[in-house]
This record gives sequence, C-alpha cells and structure tokens, in this order.
Amino acid sequence: MLFPFILITTWQLLVQSGYISQLLFPTPYVIAESFLDLILSGELWIQFRISLIRVVLGFLLGGGVGLALGLLVGMYRPTEKLLDPTLQMIRMIPSLAVIPLFILWFGIGEESKLLLIAKTAFFPIYINTFNGIRNVDNKLFEVTRVLGFTRKKQLTKCILPAAVPHMMLGVRLSLGLSWLGLVVAELIASTSGIGYMMSDARQFGDTPVVFVGILMFAGAGLSSDWIVRLVEYRLLRWKGTRSR
Repeated sequence: MLFPFILITTWQLLVQSGYISQLLFPTPYVIAESFLDLILSGELWIQFRISLIRVVLGFLLGGGVGLALGLLVGMYRPTEKLLDPTLQMIRMIPSLAVIPLFILWFGIGEESKLLLIAKTAFFPIYINTFNGIRNVDNKLFEVTRVLGFTRKKQLTKCILPAAVPHMMLGVRLSLGLSWLGLVVAELIASTSGIGYMMSDARQFGDTPVVFVGILMFAGAGLSSDWIVRLVEYRLLRWKGTRSR
C-alpha cells in the first residue's frame, strides 16, 4: 500500500498547491466526498446494479457461445475449416465500428448493449478454448485409447481437464473486456448505468463523479478477476500448484 499512499498524497498536495487544475484533477478528498454522497443518495448502487446486470448477461451470452464454438472447432478439424476463418475475420472488426449498426438494428435499448458486450466477451474464450484443446498432450489420448474410453468419457476425463487452464485464462480476459465493452456501450448510447452517470457528469463539468465512475469500473473489474482466479485455483487443485 506504500506506493498508492505516496501517489494519493502527492496528488492531494499538488492540487492544493495550485500546480494542477482542480477542475481537471479534483483532490482525492473531493472525490471521496462525491463517492460518499452518491452512496448515501442511493444513485451509485442503482446505476452500478444496472451496469452489473448488463455485464453478467453479456458475458454469459458471449462467453457461452464462445465456449461452445471453441469446443466444437477444437474437437473437429472440418468444423475449424468451416467456421474459424469467418470468426477470425469478425474478430478483427473493432467494437466501435459495429456500434452504429447495432444501434440501427436494435436501437439504444438493452439489446444493442448486451450484444456489444457479448461480442467483446466471445473471442477470448473461443480462442483460448480452441488452443487449450489443441494443446492437449497426445500421450493422454493414447492412454484413453488404451483404457477404452468412449468419446464422451475422453472429452470429460481427458480433454476438458487438460484444457481448463487455457479456458480459465479466456474467462479472465473475457470478463475484463466485458467491462470495457460496457464502458463503450454506456458512454455512447445509454440512459442509465455507471457509464451514463459519467457522461452526464462530464456534460455538467462534475469531474469528481467521473473519477468515481472510473474507480467503480476499476474495482468491479478487479473483483471479478479475483473471483475467477479463486474458481481457477479450486478447479486446478489437482495440479498441486497455486494459480498465479
């Protein structure tokens, strides 16, 4: 905690001394006051709950489809030849480029936001699931054939456990990108959520609220990553080492 303490203290002193504009960089004390006011008024929880629901639904949609297609493409080479080139082409399209289309097709309602988050969450899980399956040691397949495993048992007892580290990495990346997708969706076309709260505060020059929104996104992203790492550690206890 030493470095954050030094950083915050220096920030506070520089603003108070007039070296930094308080309009652009309000002091940590002023930001803390705004944070407390938003909590007491209940607005912060209302907006954060809306954003959290969007992230969870978008992540489940994009991550679920990514996991299914990653398994399908990883297990069967004909499917890879059929689907992977098209999916890789779509992956190269920036999320900002599809926002006008999403708004045109689905309006500024929840559908466009959820689909934008789902798009950002899809590819990390898809790619890491695909790589995890393809990187399974061939010796494991030989052992399963000697033991007479069925295809289903081979999948559940060999392939999936061996691919879990890659898949969990994909989940961590997808969650992080889901929060980024949420920020883009709420800043551009939204009437609720943390991103909307930040955009509204920016229009009225309420910089402390913008910083509160940034801290909320950072804290939510860090917390979700910590939860995934905890799940990853429990799933990989059989390896005998802690995930780092």
